[in-house]
Amino acid sequence: MSKIIDMTGKRFCRLLVISTAGKSKGGKIMWMCKCDCGEIKPIAGHHLRSGATKSCGCLDREKAIERFTTHGEAHKTREWQTWVNIRNRCYNKNNISYPNYGARGITVCDRWLESYENFLDDMGRCPGGCTIDRIDNDKGYSPSNCKWSTRAEQMRNTRRNVWVEFKGKRMVQKDFANLIGAKQNSLQAYLKTHTINEAAQYYGGEKCVSQM
Repeated sequence: MSKIIDMTGKRFCRLLVISTAGKSKGGKIMWMCKCDCGEIKPIAGHHLRSGATKSCGCLDREKAIERFTTHGEAHKTREWQTWVNIRNRCYNKNNISYPNYGARGITVCDRWLESYENFLDDMGRCPGGCTIDRIDNDKGYSPSNCKWSTRAEQMRNTRRNVWVEFKGKRMVQKDFANLIGAKQNSLQAYLKTHTINEAAQYYGGEKCVSQM
């Protein structure tokens, strides 16, 4: 029986071996490896030594992205950069936006992960001054949950906004404050102990409420 060579601490391309990981179902020695992208996964020792496995899979994904040159366009188009960015913020743990996306369970649909062509077919070209916007901030990137929006529209869709409902209409609290002629900070404090209708009457008065 051959002696197992300890590979702990050794680097193989993007992978750093951090510990043993038992054996595979086929009896192959496995090693727990940390990829430069932050992913940790078990990899067969012979795959590391032969160079068959160079990363957790992120290297292949990056190469796939580089291969796409849809419609002969450069990789620096707004649509291309958007496609790359949404994938990174959802799956790259080293991306600065990952805590607000991938770590929250936000994903990219399989159709868009498959190819840039699919993303472009579904979204079309980005209008000037717009960026991609998720309709429901708790759901992922998909044709049914995404649209091109201006910065102003996206600001209204941020998770930080407080929404209220008045006379059957749903609106951002800031818009409701403008509607009844109240300062937002004052309204926010008032709503801690009063209802929306009471706020409308208090700030807007009976005449103002009846006209809304």
